[in-house]
Amino acid sequence: MALDIKISPEEITALAPWKTLFPNIDSALAEVARLEALLTLPKGTIHVISDIHGEYTKLRHVINNASGKLRPLVEGLFGNIMPPMELREFLTLIFYPREMLDAIKPRLENPATEREFCHKNLKHLFSILRVLSKRYGLEKIYKISPIDYRDLFIELLHEPSADRGNEYYSALIDTILENGKGPELVHLTVRAVRNLAIDELIIAGDCWDRGQRGDKVVDYMMVQPNVAFTWGNHDAAWLGACIGNEALIAHVVRISLRYRNILQLEEGYGVPLQPIEYLVRQVYKDDPALCFKPKAEGLREPVMLARMQKAIAIIQFKLEGQMLARRPEWNLTHRRLLHTINTNDKTIMIDGKVCHLKDASFPTINPNDPYTLTEDEQICLEKLKTSFLSSDKLFNHMRYLRDRGSMYLVRDNHLIIHGCVPVDANGEFQSLIIDGVPRKGKELYDTLNDLFSRAIESPTEYDRDMMWYLWCGPRSPLFGKERIATFEIDLVEEHETHAEEKNAFFALMHDADFCDKIMLEFGVDPVPGLIVNGHIPVKIDKGESPIKKSGKAITIDGAFSRVYGDHGYTLILEPEGTYLAKHYHFESVEAAVRDGVDIIPSISEVRHWNPIRKVAQTESGENLRIRIKTLKKLIVAYRKNLLQQGRYS
Repeated sequence: MALDIKISPEEITALAPWKTLFPNIDSALAEVARLEALLTLPKGTIHVISDIHGEYTKLRHVINNASGKLRPLVEGLFGNIMPPMELREFLTLIFYPREMLDAIKPRLENPATEREFCHKNLKHLFSILRVLSKRYGLEKIYKISPIDYRDLFIELLHEPSADRGNEYYSALIDTILENGKGPELVHLTVRAVRNLAIDELIIAGDCWDRGQRGDKVVDYMMVQPNVAFTWGNHDAAWLGACIGNEALIAHVVRISLRYRNILQLEEGYGVPLQPIEYLVRQVYKDDPALCFKPKAEGLREPVMLARMQKAIAIIQFKLEGQMLARRPEWNLTHRRLLHTINTNDKTIMIDGKVCHLKDASFPTINPNDPYTLTEDEQICLEKLKTSFLSSDKLFNHMRYLRDRGSMYLVRDNHLIIHGCVPVDANGEFQSLIIDGVPRKGKELYDTLNDLFSRAIESPTEYDRDMMWYLWCGPRSPLFGKERIATFEIDLVEEHETHAEEKNAFFALMHDADFCDKIMLEFGVDPVPGLIVNGHIPVKIDKGESPIKKSGKAITIDGAFSRVYGDHGYTLILEPEGTYLAKHYHFESVEAAVRDGVDIIPSISEVRHWNPIRKVAQTESGENLRIRIKTLKKLIVAYRKNLLQQGRYS
């Protein structure tokens, strides 16, 4: 290693902490050798899923079956040696180990039967692990191995040989089984299989709304070993509610009521809805609230939920009107509508046109002061706000997303965003003023990353308001429409007012030159590159393709939630190529355990790599090269005695 590398005093100071991990030349050289070897391995498998929208049960299954990639591996290994029923049970064990072990517990009451079951299935599971582990270095295997059984796992992963045959492997397992820990070891081994099947899971925005349990979506993300996240507009709305934006508190409560996602609030985040029920009994007790019928079935009386939704919707519209008045720089004062309501003839002015209201009964709107909350509304809001600000779980979820989140990610020359990069009809970047400075293109995305980080820890009123803009503002890259038409859809007769015109970005994705421009803006090589976004559901039932005509962009919002269509996509980035898995309806965990029900996706090839892509060609590889460069400087510092070596063992 060349000794003529110059190292500044500042670099010596920066290298000093590395001495703890690599105290001498030999340890640093060994690490350089290990990292150089990792660069030659096939890249890890990345799964990208977008727009979960609260569909926790379906997301859990898609993660558990690795978006359909585990089934063909298992069938290829064991399809010719296992009877069909045994193979089905083994797959179910992989997908749902806890539930499956509970279901067959009566069959395993005899210790000898339990031992046989665990011994056989552990043997099969480690056969899968050996196949999956060939792509990874030992450090990765250590990370996915359960801490208490780590050394045992490493031993079991060795290929059987004449000297290390069945007797050796039986001896490794038998002590565990004889002490009643067999099912636990099976469960832990299944988890290791799933964790090796997916090297990185990326959720490309929108964890909440429409589906029942956005809280459980984030809970399940938090137990995955390697997760990255891009912010979606629904996530911005929930963050805004978490930090106290009153309009967004009203919004997330309203949409939860609309889709009967009450447990998400009350059980998940400790936000009781009694304040709204009290307001309804005081003000809306005789209101049919026909425009606010809930979108799903459930135990609570539909008319009560409709009244609750109407009550909180009016609060939301008032609070939004107040906010738009204090943010004239957004140029959205035309979206303040309440003062144009004429209850006598049931009309409202929208964009200078007289439109007709489906419901003109607004007992809490004072025509002379339409945006001020009544005393009852204020009491209701204050109680809801206190609950949101006091929810430790919601705050912890937001900190988790902050720590793993970004406005965009780049993986294997795939630019992953949630919505759009705002542009005009000519494809020129549109600016959004943040903190008084116009920002556009990548600079806008980077600035919004900073905004998300500071908003969670020490939000100002401006930060809270910006979460609302990111939820539904016309130049929000997370929204990408000229307006959100919640008021019109709920209350206005004229259907033309319900339209939400999309940013030009979505149409221009079909143009190859435009896609190249976007990728170059974000530092992505446009030749192999691909833009990946969600947000706008692909109309699968109408034959729409997720792959744009340019061949350089793909939309992976496949209507994951039942309300939107119950399909969904996973974009799978493998060493051999990029694949799109199209999902279908998932019945339930109970049906999966009882009947072996699975989502078997249809998989299509998007990109093919020949030769296969290796770690050296990825963003992870670039990070490894930076570590190698630093370690080489550390070695030179040792050799020049600029840093004193630690003792050799």
